[in-house]
Amino acid sequence: MKNISRLSKAVLAFSFGMLLLPISKTYAVDASTTYNQTSVGAATYYFTVAIPAGAKPLQQVTLTQIQGGENIEFDAKHSSAFVGSSDRTGENLPVSLVKNPNQDGSVTVQFAQPLPAGKTVTIALKPYRNPDYDGVYLFHLKAAPANQNTEGQSLGVARLQFYPNY
Repeated sequence: MKNISRLSKAVLAFSFGMLLLPISKTYAVDASTTYNQTSVGAATYYFTVAIPAGAKPLQQVTLTQIQGGENIEFDAKHSSAFVGSSDRTGENLPVSLVKNPNQDGSVTVQFAQPLPAGKTVTIALKPYRNPDYDGVYLFHLKAAPANQNTEGQSLGVARLQFYPNY
């Protein structure tokens, strides 16, 4: 019965053009975009992470594009993060974006101060433009706590879908 509930949530999310395939049972993740048409230059991609109570403070989130017709590049100067969700913005958080030179399509968002358990944070990434090719684009999210030299914990796979801009 539990699997049927998960499947129905996935089907429901799929029908609305966004989907998270949960890997971690401790973090909640959501993804959305302001414009889902191809080649649009004014879009923002929102990746929201809810840090569960009892979790270690969160220092960084790495997003790696794992599917899509082309690699999406992000504008570090115009990307940001804030407490809350994309529709309920709160305090702005100082962050830096670091592109991983060893892996195409990967960017790490580092928070100036570790985020405590129980917070919800949204990462607002500004692409230079939406991809030219329509279809599904998947991003694997990983979180790393403060003062830990590990690869991080997988949060899940976020899905954005882009449609032709006619």
